[in-house]
Amino acid sequence: MRIHKDTAVYSMKTRIVRAILCLFMAIVAAITLYPVIYVILGAFKLNGELLAGGSNIFPEKWVVDNFIQAWNKANFAVYTLNSIFLAGGVMLLSLLSSSMAGYVFARKKFKGKELLYGLFVAFMFINVGSVTLRPLFELAIKLKMNTSLWSVVFISAGGGQATYIFLVRGYMNSIPKELDEAAKIDGCTFFQTFNKVILPVLKPILATVALLSFRGGWNEYILPLVFTMTNAAKRPLTVGVIMLKNAGDGAAAWNIMFAGATIAIIPILTIYIFTSKYFIKGLTAGAVKG
Repeated sequence: MRIHKDTAVYSMKTRIVRAILCLFMAIVAAITLYPVIYVILGAFKLNGELLAGGSNIFPEKWVVDNFIQAWNKANFAVYTLNSIFLAGGVMLLSLLSSSMAGYVFARKKFKGKELLYGLFVAFMFINVGSVTLRPLFELAIKLKMNTSLWSVVFISAGGGQATYIFLVRGYMNSIPKELDEAAKIDGCTFFQTFNKVILPVLKPILATVALLSFRGGWNEYILPLVFTMTNAAKRPLTVGVIMLKNAGDGAAAWNIMFAGATIAIIPILTIYIFTSKYFIKGLTAGAVKG
């Protein structure tokens, strides 16, 4: 009888804890999704309604013409190609560098490895932000790359390397070293082992790195804004969409900018929907060890 009573009490406590966790997660989800929902619904409002404010999140009148104006006033075809180039370049460079660096940190022994890796990890928690913007821009001017998106690609790809290397190294530590030893017996060199044996096994974590880096490149704003100030044809969507705010007659055209932002959200949201399972799998596997 005592056992049944203890079991019932434990079951009740478990349900209460689960209910609290579910409530907390629901609140966090609502806070996270609210700005996105506000922008999407605001894209269907008249600009006067947005400027007037109010507590009603739904439009009084649903206006589809905002999307047509946003598409026509911003060169979305060119801006989308620029964003794909920027995000794709960041993704490819991040995959190449983080996969090789993570492999070396996990398998290669050399002096100062732990110190160097510790510095990489430390930079995960340091964000100098706009402090480095001027010296980077001056360097780009000297290299005559200040009007090209290549500069933004190289800088953005380096920005998240610490996190990506940390994830890849953690995932590498979960891979049995017997694979490396078997490849070495078969005559493979260190990097042949990486290319032929390890790289195919890294697909889950590389999918995670690909999605994170692509998202980072796609959402980049300050760097492309500065580097494309004198070259509007090189602007990505993030910069082009903000420029839509000035598309109105006098007053800021928030409705058109919201419509442009909604259009810009669709590609990255679509990619995440189709790759979310790989993202979660790689992220959790990479956090097991390391």
